[in-house]
Amino acid sequence: MTEAQKDTKAPVRKMKAESYDISRSDETLSLAKDLANFIKENKLTTSVQGKEFVNVEGWQYAGSRLGIVPIVDHVINMSTDTEIKYQAKVTLFDMRSEHTVGAGFAICSNKEQGKKFYQEFAIASMAQTRAIGKAYRNILAWIIRAAGYEPTPAEEMEYGGNTPAEARNAEATPMKAVKAEQAAPATEPVAPAANASAYATAQQKEEIIRLLNHPVITRQEKTKMLLNINKLDQERATQAIANLKKTIDDRENGQAAA
Repeated sequence: MTEAQKDTKAPVRKMKAESYDISRSDETLSLAKDLANFIKENKLTTSVQGKEFVNVEGWQYAGSRLGIVPIVDHVINMSTDTEIKYQAKVTLFDMRSEHTVGAGFAICSNKEQGKKFYQEFAIASMAQTRAIGKAYRNILAWIIRAAGYEPTPAEEMEYGGNTPAEARNAEATPMKAVKAEQAAPATEPVAPAANASAYATAQQKEEIIRLLNHPVITRQEKTKMLLNINKLDQERATQAIANLKKTIDDRENGQAAA
């Protein structure tokens, strides 16, 4: 075998080692072992009454290894004069099949124990975070269980309210609670509903993902765009689509000329 042949085969072996297929039970069980190590090493669990619940980052890691990414469809302001309340919907997009494979809805309110002093963006952001965890739970709960953890996202457990001690601590240190929301990788500041239409539509996000799956787009380019896709407004999404189309066209023409 020549050195050139070895070079062309190396990426194939690497791809197989880095990703899993949810339709293959042997691969998903291997993912469960990998997931257990990742969660433990990065301390991505919350202990509730002696049981370990995986934080949304752990669920996102499992999804990413399967090529399943979350798309935020909407964040709706349901607030009243006496309550800050947001609802979020997230769908899961399988980059291999290019189909939606799951969805999740979630609500967050400052009426919940421990969230009395949360700012509006933090309430909206937590609704989004919970929706991401819920969507993944609907299709990946058994993998999390196989990894040795409770099959419910830690953020979803907050629906039942915190313990009295946790509630007192949260209300005594409101800024600490808000900073914790800001620090979570899965949470992003979300504008009030009045500006919600400024965010990229689900159709725009699906078009971006479709274009990212083109063979001429590199893995690095795809990863960078997917990490920021939920932060795009409609104008930036339109620009991203135009840039991707131009990049694909330029690269295809360059290959043809070569």
